[in-house]
Amino acid sequence: MNILPTVKLKSSFHNEKEIVQVLFERNEEITRLLRSKMQLRWSKTMNCWYVPFSKTLSNELFQLLRGIAYLNDKDLKKEALPEPVHALSNLEAGVLNIEGIKKVEELKGWMRSKRYSESTISTYTDALRAFLKYCNKPVSNISNQDLISFNNEYILANKLSASFQNQVVNAVKLFLRIVENKKIDVELIHRPKRAKVLPNVLSKEEVRLILNAHNNLKHKVMLSLIYSCGLRCGELLSLKPEHIDSKRNLLLIKQAKGRKDRIVPLSTKIIDMLRQYFISCKPQVYLFEGQKKGEPYDVSSLQKVLKQSLEKVSINKPVTLHWLRHSYATHLLENGTDLRYIQEILGHSRSTTTEIYTHVSTKSIQNIVSPFDYLL
Repeated sequence: MNILPTVKLKSSFHNEKEIVQVLFERNEEITRLLRSKMQLRWSKTMNCWYVPFSKTLSNELFQLLRGIAYLNDKDLKKEALPEPVHALSNLEAGVLNIEGIKKVEELKGWMRSKRYSESTISTYTDALRAFLKYCNKPVSNISNQDLISFNNEYILANKLSASFQNQVVNAVKLFLRIVENKKIDVELIHRPKRAKVLPNVLSKEEVRLILNAHNNLKHKVMLSLIYSCGLRCGELLSLKPEHIDSKRNLLLIKQAKGRKDRIVPLSTKIIDMLRQYFISCKPQVYLFEGQKKGEPYDVSSLQKVLKQSLEKVSINKPVTLHWLRHSYATHLLENGTDLRYIQEILGHSRSTTTEIYTHVSTKSIQNIVSPFDYLL
């Protein structure tokens, strides 16, 4: 008997507007349905999905999710909420003045000239805009103390996420250095401790089951290529036929995260699978195309392919496509591959990022004999 997932509704405020948090465990089907039928949006500061408040929301979602998920609306206020208790003492702090608007645009222009990604530009400018609204003072008068106060009186008071706190510090630091040509004393700024979360790793047997679950050749090759080369989802879907060098057993990844090119080794087995795939599917522009020729395969469809694999082999873990990349790196390490090479293959800028896989590799840990075994 399948137990339906639960979708929980919680009344809240976001950007001074009344909203409803839509809380549920990662589920691509529910996400896709709500994004297509409702005004579902993601909030980085709240770290959750949300929709605008309406008195009919509960009934609408109940009908929409019937047979798909249970709806828990006990924390949803049926009437309009009272105005939020604002953490800002100055009522004008929520309005960005003309100077602030100009300064945000200056930072945005500089970041674009340096070819930052649009997502990074949006994250930094949104964080800077929030900070300048809070300060509501000439930018030349902004000091370390303003940033400390913003952390304590706004971010912490409103229980905003640690990631948002770090984003604000990074954005203000860059803004003052580039636009204002002055520095803040980072040592005085309170940064939250970064959570030490280990990557999720599958066993080799679990990976084998997942990759062999599909009879569809395209689906099998896509999942196999992610694991066999440690690819990110976006990297796989951006691949073109000319990126495969079968003579040298190499795969070229163009303009990946951080706008970096890199090469990764190709397994001879995956090359054989790719040859069969080429004969069968005849891709034109992208290596993996959707229903329309010349257009890349859709990311949500790829996630669905993985979900179908998990269902077929009865793996109940909340596996994502990125788990295959983590598993590839961990299995390389367990096979004796040097960390420096793994770092190059994965495209990590810092070795410390790659070193996290040493904490999930079980090869050495399993060789440790517990003192309990020596007890009589």
